Amino acid sequence: MAKKKVDDKNNQNDDNTKNEGDLSSNDEEPNFSDPEGFVDDISEEELLGDILKQKPKETDGVESVIVVDGVPQVGPNRIEKLKSVINKIFAKFGSIVNEFYPVTAEGHTKGYIFIEFSSPVHAAEAVKLTNNFKLDKQHTFQVNLFTDFAKYEQIPNKWDAPEPQPYQGQADLHYYLLEPDAYDQFGVVTAQGQSVQIWQNTQPDPTLAEDRNNWTQTYIKWSPLGTFLSTFHKLGIALWAGPNFSQYKRFAHPGVQFIDFSPCEKYLVTYSPQGDPHNPDQKRIIIWDIRTGLEKRSFNPEGPSAWPIFRWSHDDKYFARIGQNNDALQVYETPSFGLLDKKSIKINGIRDFNWSPTDNVVAYWVAEDKDVPASVTLLELPNRNETRKKNLFNVADCKIHWQKSGDYLCVKVDRYSKVRKEKNEIKYSGMYCNFEIFHMREKQIPVDSVECKEPIQAFAWEPVGYKFAMIHGESPNINVSFYEVRVGQAPILLKKFEKRACNHLFWSPGGQFIVLAGLGSNGGGSLEFVDTHEFLVMNTTDHFQMSDVEWDPTGAMVKETDCLKIQILRCKSAWLLGYWIWSFQGKILKRINLEKFAQILWRPRPTILLNEERQKEIKKSLKKYYPQFESKDRMRQSKASKELIEKRSALMEKFQSYREQRIREYLENKSRRMALRNSELFYISVVGTAISAM
Repeated sequence: MAKKKVDDKNNQNDDNTKNEGDLSSNDEEPNFSDPEGFVDDISEEELLGDILKQKPKETDGVESVIVVDGVPQVGPNRIEKLKSVINKIFAKFGSIVNEFYPVTAEGHTKGYIFIEFSSPVHAAEAVKLTNNFKLDKQHTFQVNLFTDFAKYEQIPNKWDAPEPQPYQGQADLHYYLLEPDAYDQFGVVTAQGQSVQIWQNTQPDPTLAEDRNNWTQTYIKWSPLGTFLSTFHKLGIALWAGPNFSQYKRFAHPGVQFIDFSPCEKYLVTYSPQGDPHNPDQKRIIIWDIRTGLEKRSFNPEGPSAWPIFRWSHDDKYFARIGQNNDALQVYETPSFGLLDKKSIKINGIRDFNWSPTDNVVAYWVAEDKDVPASVTLLELPNRNETRKKNLFNVADCKIHWQKSGDYLCVKVDRYSKVRKEKNEIKYSGMYCNFEIFHMREKQIPVDSVECKEPIQAFAWEPVGYKFAMIHGESPNINVSFYEVRVGQAPILLKKFEKRACNHLFWSPGGQFIVLAGLGSNGGGSLEFVDTHEFLVMNTTDHFQMSDVEWDPTGAMVKETDCLKIQILRCKSAWLLGYWIWSFQGKILKRINLEKFAQILWRPRPTILLNEERQKEIKKSLKKYYPQFESKDRMRQSKASKELIEKRSALMEKFQSYREQRIREYLENKSRRMALRNSELFYISVVGTAISAM
């Protein structure tokens, strides 16, 4: 049986072989040529698109090459030094693959060089940031891409005028300042950007101005003057402005988590602390021009850094940071974004610094070093003149606090009585505090001291005025002291509140009014509203586990609109419950409860354009405007009451109409119900009214 199967299989194979032989001998060779008149309508890009992208180009290998003209002409003995200087300038833009220095027959450089980077992107960035770079007084770089030569050779001899483009007007970016009643706006974020709402703080109830879902992926931030709203996304930052909050600019920076605006809103700093592991060359800090959306400069900090890394001068002309080894203050100037005078300011042991809010003056402090005492120095820029220096002894730490008008500077100095080292750690004992007050507008800048033997919980200058407040002491004996600074005099103690349950100070933007708040689990949620003109406590209350307090930007000048918001932290949860709005006198105006409430921010306002004299005149004559404000408030309240009554009347009419309709239907179906129930007695309740039917 098995043998038969094998024979059948062999016979079958022989037949197949025979058939294949017949086909090969009888059939003609196949023809794959296109017929006459055939037109191929499929392009090479459609068939081989992916392969054609890899097709070599004439420009391959030269797109990464730049030509630097204006290089010093040096002899053979100085070429290596020149190369080190050039590499230090251009290596920060990317990896340099090759460099070529043409020389004469005598070995002297010809004044131009060629540099090849590993990527065309690095070459383009080097051209953008180093063209017209001034190496010294005699040499200024002229930097171009190597491919620019071919581009400029192809410029036509005949110039054609460009076609005029239709004018596109820009929306009014400050429309919110034209509101007749000066209502402020605030933004609310819920559930990690799932909903972002912009509210107008109208009276008696806020009005919703904008509501968008998925507007941001984390949180929002207003620019310092309130012009722009910034939202955070995986690929970067978006700025929104105008009456409808249309997109103003986008800034591509993957993984960005922190941003910082310059005071005049000219520049934006974005920071991606983690970076991209798949892209080691990604820039971590980028400074952008907000108006054009162009990148101005980038940095890659080494090691962890406290945010903000850069601090700006009041006029956006300079920004600065402390060197990595705490041995220099690096001041950069705009719009070149290079180091001021092309060198850092050497300051060994610098710990912290801060710009004056009104002048280009930097206050910095230097820690003790062996026999050299600590010091606080005032430095004028750009001339680098030291206008004042104060030596300090037995210093553990310093905090720099500028008054908003720049008239005074307070340096909080933490001092010690004894110090010892334990396992590379310095431990202090016998701590006490001094407040060094610098009179910036007086001749030779005199300094006064205020000493406090108790621990300091908080310190804050009055935004408009010459008072400052401090919280000192330990629980349960926590006190709040108010001082006033006068020209030519030492600070004067005005008032001391004893045994207060607070740990934070919140001045009104207009001065005079302050809130003493106890934030966090230790603060207990206490709130105390104080008028510092006569030190009258207007109200004392509490709000359990509140997390933040913020005044609206109008301050205390127009008291009807003064209010502050408080964020309430939900117990045992990462989300917040909502926010409450209070008047400046401590009267609760609104309690807003939101599910998964995450953030709320008042929209800032620009500085007042009126001078001090005009502001004083308005304050003096403010009483004669009170009747107008009160009349508006009464009209607003009566209007709200009228609208509420009309709304309730409409709802009542709708309810009565629905009720009558249901009663008619009930009576129409009465006979049918009686037949279905054999005329038995039953009762039914129709919309709260008992009706009997037989």
